[in-house]
Amino acid sequence: MQKILKLGKKHGRNFSPQRRSQRLQIDGSIFRKQQDTPWDAGKSQPGLRTLLDSKELDLPATGKALVPGCGTGYDAIVLGTTLGYEVLGLDISATAIEKARRRVLVSLSSYRVLLMSRHSLLQSAALEDPSLAPKVQFQDVDFFDLNPSDDSDKFDLVYDYTFFVAIPPSRRPSWGTQMNELVKQNGHLITLISPMIPYTDVGPPFYVRPEHYPPVLGDGWEKVVDREPENSSENHVVRQRLVVWRKL
Repeated sequence: MQKILKLGKKHGRNFSPQRRSQRLQIDGSIFRKQQDTPWDAGKSQPGLRTLLDSKELDLPATGKALVPGCGTGYDAIVLGTTLGYEVLGLDISATAIEKARRRVLVSLSSYRVLLMSRHSLLQSAALEDPSLAPKVQFQDVDFFDLNPSDDSDKFDLVYDYTFFVAIPPSRRPSWGTQMNELVKQNGHLITLISPMIPYTDVGPPFYVRPEHYPPVLGDGWEKVVDREPENSSENHVVRQRLVVWRKL
């Protein structure tokens, strides 16, 4: 993950004037008040937690995960603590990333307390050696600036919740190109498609439906999950679709 982090740090600061303006809008208004952040539910997404707990995905025992548009970090932390993966959360809002970094410190402290209560040798080792605890990092870096140099820079799992819908539809082909670059062969892309609201030509969130994803991803992907989440937040019931893709 270190190479990815260095690439992101190098490129993520070089924003065009338009993207700097977007950063200021995000930091100055979207994150000013909690009621202005409807996508920040104040907790991880139930649909993601249920999927991970089911163990239905054929995931490697160890690996790296990426969460673009991670916001304040709830879902990235769940991936780290549930799977034990190295997790990189990205967001172009420095305010969101600062909140995520504070949150992960609290969450990992709680994780170690939970391990202490279970008394297994492996869990005790994680308490004594912080390097064995889940590794979750956050960077204020643009997803589109990541540029893996080889397969070791790529990810076993990418999770997209409210990122695809946050970018203008004209940039969705670039999203698909980047997913093809970043996901390893046999890796998984989890898309929690939300919110599926009536048509609108303004955003974010921009109008989205599950059929918008295959054209921009292209060939070389197998759909392994496609359903309404078994559990959703109250304000997201019937407004979400869980689709998971495996890269062939």
